[in-house]
Amino acid sequence: MPEQQHGFAATARLIAPSVALASCVRAHIIRDTTGRPLLPPAQRINRFPANLLCSISWFIEGSSQIGELAGDASLAGQPLPRVLLGGPQTLPCTSYNPGPVHIFMVMLFPQALHALTGIDMSRHVNRFVALDAVLDGPWQALAQQVLDAHDDDARVALVEQFLEPQWRAARAAGAAPGNALGDWVNGLAGHVAAAGWGRSARNLERRIKAWAGQPLRRLRRMSRAEQSFLESRTAREAGTVSWAEMAARGGYADQAHLCRETRAITGHTPTELARRAMDDESYWLYRIWA
Repeated sequence: MPEQQHGFAATARLIAPSVALASCVRAHIIRDTTGRPLLPPAQRINRFPANLLCSISWFIEGSSQIGELAGDASLAGQPLPRVLLGGPQTLPCTSYNPGPVHIFMVMLFPQALHALTGIDMSRHVNRFVALDAVLDGPWQALAQQVLDAHDDDARVALVEQFLEPQWRAARAAGAAPGNALGDWVNGLAGHVAAAGWGRSARNLERRIKAWAGQPLRRLRRMSRAEQSFLESRTAREAGTVSWAEMAARGGYADQAHLCRETRAITGHTPTELARRAMDDESYWLYRIWA
């Protein structure tokens, strides 16, 4: 019998990075529906929350199309590149798989990707582009090696072997701190100020957006929301969830404030999101992430 996740066959998993890359890589994610009965169209949608992170995605098998990106339905149906770079997202978005897919993803802290590549992250907010359009030869060689690898464990190893020496060198050169999402967000402004690019609020905000893609206020808001999601999962599993208590612990003004923030990031209230994650395969990412 296949492993089950809340009544669904386990078609997705999240792999934590090595300790050496914990401040660079947030997670490796695999989504694989190949070798299984074809899901109905509504279950082949992939639903993603607004998020602070960047991603590199490989379509090992199958393909995907843009569903709705940053609230712009005019892009719907456009095919996604086989290897693509995704920037931070300010709104929930979707994609659609015409058939079975096997996707391998690496989620990176934006300041880490900036340190490794020099990319101005503010130019990649709400964008997905072919990796070879923005990154150079070594990254393109890695992209091909990942496509050619014999399994996902080998893909994780290839990515980490590629990133670890580069990230070690970047950290030695003064790359911004990472690790847990909230810790990174809380330390980012101080790191930027200490780096000597000017102390005015405008200069600090400009540098933060270049490193992370979004203003510090939004980074803090979304970091707080993710922490609340993680805490709510633990509480749900224990059968003791109270959204009012979650709101208080998360620093929200009240439960209504938490609901508004959750809706802005995911499109749903906390209760709706918890129910859909349990009942709808298109919310697979929410099940493995939070």
